[in-house]
Amino acid sequence: QVQLVESGGGLVQPGGSLRLSCAASGFTSDYYGINWFRQAPGKEREGVSCIRSDGSTSYADSVKGRFTISRDNAKNTVYLQMNSLKPEDTAVYYCAARWGTRICPTKYDIKSWGQGTQVTVSS
Repeated sequence: QVQLVESGGGLVQPGGSLRLSCAASGFTSDYYGINWFRQAPGKEREGVSCIRSDGSTSYADSVKGRFTISRDNAKNTVYLQMNSLKPEDTAVYYCAARWGTRICPTKYDIKSWGQGTQVTVSS
C-alpha cells in the first residue's frame, strides 16, 4: 500500500515562500497523477495543483503564477513551491494520488487522507 506523507508547512509572512514535500513510500507506478489539495477553516477542500507521470501540470486559478509543482522521481517525492504567499493561502495542505493512470485525483476519489501540513500566512 502506498503511503503519502506531507511536510514543509509553517508560518510565513505575506509575500514569503515555502516549499512543501509529498513523499511516497510503498508500491508506486510509472503512471500516476498526484494532486495537492488544501482546506482552510470553514471551507471546502479544494485542488491546488497536479502533476502527472508524463510531466504535465495544472493549477488552480488562484495559485497560477505563484505556485510551482515539480517531482523528483528518484526520491519518489513531489514538491509544491509556493511564492508570493497571501493570507488566503492559509490552510492545511494535503497530497493525494491516483496510480496506474495519468488522471489527477479529485477529492471524491480519495478514501483516506494523510495528516497534511499546516501553512499559515500572517504578519
